[in-house]
Amino acid sequence: MESLSAPIHRGPVTWHGLLLAVSLLNFWSPPSTAELAIVSTNAVQGSNAILRIRNKPPNAIGFTWYRWEAEHSNPNIATLTLQERRYKTEPAYSGRAKINVNGSLQLKNVTPRDTGIYTVKVHLPDSKQEIGFGRLDVYQPVRVPIILASNTTVMEHKDSVILACYTNAVSIQWFLNGMNLQLTERMKLSWENRILIIDPVRREDAGNYQCEASNPVSSAKSVPVELDIKL
Repeated sequence: MESLSAPIHRGPVTWHGLLLAVSLLNFWSPPSTAELAIVSTNAVQGSNAILRIRNKPPNAIGFTWYRWEAEHSNPNIATLTLQERRYKTEPAYSGRAKINVNGSLQLKNVTPRDTGIYTVKVHLPDSKQEIGFGRLDVYQPVRVPIILASNTTVMEHKDSVILACYTNAVSIQWFLNGMNLQLTERMKLSWENRILIIDPVRREDAGNYQCEASNPVSSAKSVPVELDIKL
């Protein structure tokens, strides 16, 4: 079974949850070939996310999906039995969750609260089971960033400039005249690359500055801010 890189939750664990975890481990049988897993997925807030199964056994007869959360005593999401065409969704996921015939889990209108580790139990003949894990990360769409400048008209060799990129994203890339900004010894980035300091400015620093904000599902670039260098 592959190890999880996610941090261990320190909250309370219910007796029901412990019993279910022990049950899963007791009935789990190591796969004979490639290891069963859930394909870790990124999704935009408000979209529909699909968690797919990698290395699914060809003789699967049913699927049960779980998500372990301290605030819910019942981690079950839904169960599908293929032979008997039986389907059950837990009340907390009613109208939002659906297990497809191929075993994948579809979640509607996802929010950041859906971010976390998911578990799938694949039911096999003769009461055998395999278990896989994977992660869903839900991100807000990146808003168009805005650059604020301490000054846009400065004197060469005398003045300094601070450019701040305001955004809801973490990943920031700076551009000068449409090209990736090449930092010099006079330039410094701080606050997760959101702040660009040029001290002192030189004539080659003149031009249009932009910042691009991104996350794994979206990106946006700011309106250019022109820096004018006076000799």
